Amino acid sequence: GPAGRTSTSPGSGTGDASAALRAGLAGYLVEASRSHPDLLLHAITLWEPSGGTVQEPPELSLTLHQIPARSTWRTFLRAMIALDSTSHPESSRRVYLDLASELKRYAATRADRPCAAVRWLRENVAGHLRAERAPDGPAPNLSWSGVNQIDLGSFNECVVIETVRLSGTITRGEIAHRTGLTQQSVSRIARSLLDRGILIEDAQRRATSGKPRTPVRLSGTAAHALGIHIDPEVLTAVVIDLDGAIVCTRSRPVTADTDPAEFVERVAALGRETLAEARGAVREDGFLGIGVAVPGPVDIASGTVLGPPLMSAWGDLPLLYLLKDHFPCPVLMEKDSTAAAAGERWIGRDRRARDFAYLYLGTGVGTGLYLNGDLYRGISSNAGEFGQLCAIALGRVDKDGRPEMVPECNPPVSVPDLALRGGMRGPAGGSGPGVGSADSGSTAAYLAVGEAAAAGDPAAAAAVREVAQAVGRGALGLVDLLDIDLIVLGGPFFTADVADFYLDEITRTVNEFPTARRLRRVEVEPSVLSAEAAAVGAASTLFHATFTPRLRGERRPPGASGGLRA
Repeated sequence: GPAGRTSTSPGSGTGDASAALRAGLAGYLVEASRSHPDLLLHAITLWEPSGGTVQEPPELSLTLHQIPARSTWRTFLRAMIALDSTSHPESSRRVYLDLASELKRYAATRADRPCAAVRWLRENVAGHLRAERAPDGPAPNLSWSGVNQIDLGSFNECVVIETVRLSGTITRGEIAHRTGLTQQSVSRIARSLLDRGILIEDAQRRATSGKPRTPVRLSGTAAHALGIHIDPEVLTAVVIDLDGAIVCTRSRPVTADTDPAEFVERVAALGRETLAEARGAVREDGFLGIGVAVPGPVDIASGTVLGPPLMSAWGDLPLLYLLKDHFPCPVLMEKDSTAAAAGERWIGRDRRARDFAYLYLGTGVGTGLYLNGDLYRGISSNAGEFGQLCAIALGRVDKDGRPEMVPECNPPVSVPDLALRGGMRGPAGGSGPGVGSADSGSTAAYLAVGEAAAAGDPAAAAAVREVAQAVGRGALGLVDLLDIDLIVLGGPFFTADVADFYLDEITRTVNEFPTARRLRRVEVEPSVLSAEAAAVGAASTLFHATFTPRLRGERRPPGASGGLRA
């Protein structure tokens, strides 16, 4: 149901079969309540066993709904889907696909088991989290389930939080002035957020007249999230707080040809280790869940990674489905470049309160887009595929006109290769450090070339500059298409040694060649995020989903929060 989870059991049966179904359902619900102890649980059954109604298991806090036997399972599902899409329109497609998958398994068993049951738990949605229990209620048995005291059902609450977040510290009167909310509404909302620990009060400010004013700010410890970045060469996990501060981080090297099942086990193990390390600093009742950043292309609706070009051994991997078996909390998946843009917006605050494109330099170059006050994902959540844009800009197409793979869009491979071909020499007269044929294309080789370029090696500098120029031509296409005036550069391969090369070349290209160059100046800036940009961004998607106000179709001016008058 909208307040918790739903279990469905379409089927039919009488006599012993009905008793078995009743017993099986009760056991299933008991197990579900153990996994999710602080959720309001609703069970809906589509069969009427002989001898009366289904009895609520005594050990459960459960609301039981029974549909008459004359109803068909199709009618039942239509009603349930209509209810869910009304309550949670932002997640309904993913829910439908999850349910459809369960029904396919049900249909496959009917030939052998004429009295089969479908058992399905509706996943909790990040951003729709329950309020704190009353003081006299039983203490929850917390288990990183993502169930906590944060309940942001009000759009205006999100507006107040966003205004405070962008300002750092701000008084209630200033919040009312910036949002258009009344003083009474702001005071009521602020008191509620203070009571729940989302806001805290700062030292009073002396006023020119009247009593001193007490500013408020976000409490960084009010909420935490885990972010995991999956890269062909390294796994990275971070736990961050509501202010974007990293509580702890871990990484583990991997190879792109690792068996997918083993790869998922490694991802889950790294996530568990990072959560265990953070446990002393993180309140479990403020843990929102896990964000996972992956290379594209992706099918976000089904949680499937669709054969990334640099991880071809995966094929189509239902990553989200597999990871949910390991974690009893909300798990969200995002394309890595989009996740980085989410993190940039969240942590950059007012510095990133306008439209921008985030150029993510990882094992491949991708683009995350923040447009019209929100992340732009596109119809399939694959917006920002950068390689083909570069190929077209550089005129690299095959005989049939299809864009080719652009080597420069894979910096850790192309930079060492170009440096080696350009004659980069090491201190002993051999090939440059880490740039020999055995190491060419590795992270170590890329870092070695970057260090040499910063030190003035001409071959290394030429290699980095050539890649930066190619990326700049793709960025030029973005600027002309989107009419933006800010590009942010980041990612694990945007290091301090190569930063100036990329910043200079891309700044020159996007300001020298665009059609509307006389009307705007495009700024190219380094990211506010660390090298763990995608992992931090993945974690921040939980904050973005929970706390960011949205009115679809409304365009807000830069820096405005746009509250609704209460």
